[in-house]
Amino acid sequence: MRYTVIHSDRKSVAIQIKSDGTVVVRAPYRVSEQEIEVFVAQKQAWIESHLKKMQAAREALPDTMPFTREQIEQLAQQALTVIPERVRHYAPLVGVTYGRITIRNQRSKWGSCSGKGNLNFNCLLMLMPREILDSVVVHELCHRKHMDHSPAFYAEVRRVFPDYDRCSRWLKDHGNAYLSRLR
Repeated sequence: MRYTVIHSDRKSVAIQIKSDGTVVVRAPYRVSEQEIEVFVAQKQAWIESHLKKMQAAREALPDTMPFTREQIEQLAQQALTVIPERVRHYAPLVGVTYGRITIRNQRSKWGSCSGKGNLNFNCLLMLMPREILDSVVVHELCHRKHMDHSPAFYAEVRRVFPDYDRCSRWLKDHGNAYLSRLR
């Protein structure tokens, strides 16, 4: 199995499967190549399973051609209207304020929240069912209370959006098929 290794100041070894099917192993500097090979071999069934899911999701899409610049611009314009309205709806339910809202066409993220409270969202969310978009909005707004992915963070997300786990699973199962069309 082919993979790329990226060493950094992290504490554990992790595997990332990018939207294009590339496998990346992220490892601390102290971990040897042999240890990485053993780790990847132990995770091979998991990797292959996820690659198959990504391929099936990609094949299930009505269109697998790369998005055109015009399509991305249209999605971004739509997102500039829709996403701020969803943020305004959910912010009081979470009990937070927020800063600027930015729309991007990111290749790996659906949303993010800065320490200053600025929110970023992927324009491809416009192609998702509304509850998927809402789950991402709530996720990012909850980072205004918890800038981590702790149990307290997820408890807050589920308090506001009880169907979060199902939506998160849908995004994991189907989202890469959309991201892979950004080229």
